[in-house]
Amino acid sequence: MIRDPLDAQDPGESRGPAMTLYSYFRSSAAYRVRIALELKGLPYACIPVHLVRDGGQQLAPGYRALNPEALVPTFIEPDGGALTQSLAIVEYLEEIQPEPPLLPRRPVDRAYVRSIAMQIACDVHPIDNLRVLSYLKKTLGVSDEQKNVWYRHWVDLGFAALEAHLIQETRPGGRVGRFCFGDTPTLADLCLIPQVFNAKRMSIPLDPYPTIERIANAAADIEAFVRAAPGNQIDAE
Repeated sequence: MIRDPLDAQDPGESRGPAMTLYSYFRSSAAYRVRIALELKGLPYACIPVHLVRDGGQQLAPGYRALNPEALVPTFIEPDGGALTQSLAIVEYLEEIQPEPPLLPRRPVDRAYVRSIAMQIACDVHPIDNLRVLSYLKKTLGVSDEQKNVWYRHWVDLGFAALEAHLIQETRPGGRVGRFCFGDTPTLADLCLIPQVFNAKRMSIPLDPYPTIERIANAAADIEAFVRAAPGNQIDAE
C-alpha cells in the first residue's frame, strides 16, 4: 500500500493515476473502505483528513471541492473521478476487482449481505457519528455523560437487533459462520468491524452479543483487517 500524509498538500491537487483515499483513522466509513482495499490487495494512497483538528480539515475549501458533503471517505479512482459514500465505493471496488468477492454469488444472498451492511451503515452509524454527537453537545448543550448515554443506547439497540438477525437466519448457505455470511468476509463484516471498534471505544460491553463478538475476534486474525485498523493508520493518535 502507498501511504502519503496530508502535509501541506491541497486536497484538490491532482494525485496522478493511483487510487487515493481521503480518510480519517477513526472514521467508520473510511475504515470500511480501507478493509475492502486491503482484502483485495489494491494499492492506494491514503491522505488523512482530520475531522477535529483545525476546526475540521474536512471543511476546508479544497476538500469541499472534492466532497461537497465535507465527509470522509472520498475516493479518487484511477481516471481521477471522486467517489463518495463508503458502500458505493466498496461496490465499485467489487466490480473492478471481483476477487476475493465481498458479495455472495446468488442474488438472494447478495441482498441478505447488503441488508446486514445497511442495517449498520444506515440505522446505527449515522445516529452516532461525529456530526450528530457534536450537535448534541455544542448546539443542544447536552453533557458528556448525556452524549455517551445517547451513543450507547443506539448502539445497544442496533447490536441487539443485529445479533438476533444473524442467529435467526436459516436459509441454506445464509447462516452465520466465522463471519456474518459463511466463513469469509463480506460487505456485512466491513460494516460490522468498525462499529465494534467504536463500541469498544465507548466501553460498551459485547457480552450480550456473543455472535458479533465472535465475528470481531475472527476478523482480528486476518491481516487485511489488522492493516486497516485505526491504530495502524499514519494519522493514528
